[in-house]
Amino acid sequence: MSNRFHHSGIRTLKIISLNVGRPREAVWMGKTVITGIFKEPVDGPRMLRTMNIEGDAQADLSVHGGRHKAAYAYPSEHYDWWRAELPGVALPRGMFGENFTTEGMTEETVCAGDRFRIGGATVIVTQPRMPCYKLGLKFARNDMAARFLRSGRTGFYMAVEEEGPVAPGDTVELLAADEARVTIADLVRLYRGEETDDGLLRRALGVAAIPERWKNSLLEELQGE
Repeated sequence: MSNRFHHSGIRTLKIISLNVGRPREAVWMGKTVITGIFKEPVDGPRMLRTMNIEGDAQADLSVHGGRHKAAYAYPSEHYDWWRAELPGVALPRGMFGENFTTEGMTEETVCAGDRFRIGGATVIVTQPRMPCYKLGLKFARNDMAARFLRSGRTGFYMAVEEEGPVAPGDTVELLAADEARVTIADLVRLYRGEETDDGLLRRALGVAAIPERWKNSLLEELQGE
């Protein structure tokens, strides 16, 4: 396992909460919408499939879910930061719409293209999460999506290479680190236009696991400067 996962002193990567939820109606800005962002922790194993986790679903597959976004992971380490940012707001596991609340994995240590084993499944990291208005709906805050992206605490999506059961408490094993070494944090900085290193952009564009749609977004952001 790469030493980059030991900087925080946490020696074990694991899933501390497994969260799922079906789409449901909610009211936002006076309109009724359907969203799958409401996730709740579950006990025991669930099958991680190519498109999603057993018991989980997304409402709008044009922007959520699918092969490149079969599961969404969010670092538990960020919860204390958000509690300080949003005093008085309840933050149960799954509050950010994540399937996996993780320990020992952050945007600064996880790279696009990294392959992991979680329980009986094998996954590959694909991209950061770019928030939409439904995060604001979940928190009942108009500014939440912007705050989320600005924080850099985006979490990351995973594609499923091998289906299998996953459960809360499962350890996460790094099977292969992507050679390009483009972290999720690197991708967020590129997207926000804060990182203009052409070498980093070229490395990112060469990572097979990053979806073409995301690569096109990176190019558009940089060309629009």
